[in-house]
Amino acid sequence: MLADLQRARDALHAIPPDLPREDWVRAGMAAQAAGLPFDEFDAWSAGASSYDARASRDTWRSFKEGKGVGPGTLFKMAAQAGWRPASRPERIKSSKTPRRAQEPTTRPRKGTGAREVWERCSPAAASHPYIQAKQGMPDGLRLVPDSDPLRIAGASVAGWLVVPVLPLAGGEPVSLQFIPPPGGGKKLNLPGASVAGAFTVGELQPGGTVFLCEGIGQAWACWKATGFASVVCFGWGRVRSVAAELRQRDTTARLVLVPDAGKEADAASIAASLGAMVAAMPEGSPANFDANDYAQAEGFDALEVLLAGACNPPKPEPRYKLLGPAELRDLPPLSWRVRGVLPAAGLAALYGPSASGKSFLGFDLAACIASGSAWFGCRVEAAPVVYVALEGEAGFKLRAQAWEADKERALPDGLRLVLQPFKLTEPQDVEDLAAVVPAEAVVFVDTLNRSAPTADENSSRDMGEILEAAKRLQALTGGLVVLVHHTGKDATKGLRGHSSLFAAMDAAIEVSRNEDRREWRVAKSKDGSDGNAQAFRLEVVELGLDEHCEPITSCVVRRDDATQEIQRVKLPQGGNQRLALDALRPLFKDGRMARPGAPPMRPCIELEAAVVRAAAALTCSSDRKTERARAAISGLVTRGVLGLNEGWLWLV
Repeated sequence: MLADLQRARDALHAIPPDLPREDWVRAGMAAQAAGLPFDEFDAWSAGASSYDARASRDTWRSFKEGKGVGPGTLFKMAAQAGWRPASRPERIKSSKTPRRAQEPTTRPRKGTGAREVWERCSPAAASHPYIQAKQGMPDGLRLVPDSDPLRIAGASVAGWLVVPVLPLAGGEPVSLQFIPPPGGGKKLNLPGASVAGAFTVGELQPGGTVFLCEGIGQAWACWKATGFASVVCFGWGRVRSVAAELRQRDTTARLVLVPDAGKEADAASIAASLGAMVAAMPEGSPANFDANDYAQAEGFDALEVLLAGACNPPKPEPRYKLLGPAELRDLPPLSWRVRGVLPAAGLAALYGPSASGKSFLGFDLAACIASGSAWFGCRVEAAPVVYVALEGEAGFKLRAQAWEADKERALPDGLRLVLQPFKLTEPQDVEDLAAVVPAEAVVFVDTLNRSAPTADENSSRDMGEILEAAKRLQALTGGLVVLVHHTGKDATKGLRGHSSLFAAMDAAIEVSRNEDRREWRVAKSKDGSDGNAQAFRLEVVELGLDEHCEPITSCVVRRDDATQEIQRVKLPQGGNQRLALDALRPLFKDGRMARPGAPPMRPCIELEAAVVRAAAALTCSSDRKTERARAAISGLVTRGVLGLNEGWLWLV
């Protein structure tokens, strides 16, 4: 296994990292399929002139199996680049006598090791075209003999300049970089050798200034302009690790990063983490414009001035900000989507038992948000809505028709439905859905169970992954995500599944049903009041006849004002109404006027006081009087004898 990994590692490093993006991605997928870790892929990618650390990491994470790219692709690409594998290690046949596993020794092909190639190269001369073009110097460099057979990526490197990759601690080259004459192609690294080192132009001095550059040309320019040591990192991707090692070796050194144009932000990040400085190219410089380009355009004196202006990166804003009373008062008010019910952004749940009408209620809520019309008397701020219907998909066409027939207008244009399969547990599904959702929209996912069919809702780990996906969808869209969900076997315990689900919600609407009476209430509102309840009913709407001449129907949501207040105070139906009414009549004579919802000049009494007076008038056993009194008052309200609103009764 170790031998196979080393063989894959050698093959990867034989491929030039400066590939077109499509080929670079294929090489990475093949490396992953061969078992190589991200660090190996990243170190190889760092040798490219266009290396981007974030792109390298994100691309690696995006690789998925089953895309037709396997380890064989890696070896094929390496072979096309001129790589020839060493002889395969013989497989050890199984034996009844256990043997201690031996680590395979890794040897490059004869004549291709860094030391062997370096030793057969001759000292470089100042007349080399690349040295002359960059106004450099040959010190410490060598030249590949004209007759040398070494080929990299299919190209002969005979006559190319050789820069050794040396450990900062000193020692022999661990790798080599080959530089062709101007116009002869790109720089190439020695295959199978990790570029884990640097090359220093000048001498490092304790506590002295050190310039860190990508390549030898920039290092020459910085040294000639200032006389301070300049370190070649062999690609921008290596700057962080080289700077970190230099800082570890000399905590007092003045490290100065000299990035090519376009890499200033990354340089500032590295400098901030290591206590270094940054000398950036002039603003407006073309991409990849570097220190050598500047010296040749403006002169070494001008470069000296630019490097002398190196500065510390701006300190990042503190992660935590302490707010005082004045700052708290200046904070913007909470933005509501449905006043007192749903915020404009965040996570929310709409839940209830099966057949409670939660999906009908959710669809009605979605239509009101899309049109900006009030919902159960609550003010609504209009927003685009995307309703992901994963249960009862076929019925949503009828629900839409019933809504239009009842309202006598078309569904709002801002309401869109998704009837295709969607899984919160599939990151790509989340990304693809977010790509078509308008900014700051409200997304309904109906239901949570159907969007995570293989997840264990009672598992904290599975529920955590579901919530992370929901938060990711919310972050991508910038609006509100509403999860339609079921209650458990015991509906009084709320949302089905792990308790972390309810805890993560910014708002929650609970739907309940008692026979034909339905109710929704605000079960949670982080910045509003909980417990506000509204009664509703489902009214059947006929939409026509089917091919068998049978009626086609669906339902619409209706506000049930007649039973709303009774349900809120839990008044069951019952008898003893006459005794209760007779007992209450004297109270109305001294009742209070102008109570909420009561007709003008109609005296009112408090509901709870009425229950106490009615209970005293009943003749049943004392332990049942309060219950029967509530039932009697409920019956009087239902029959229209008494009116009720916000805890106040009056005679109709």
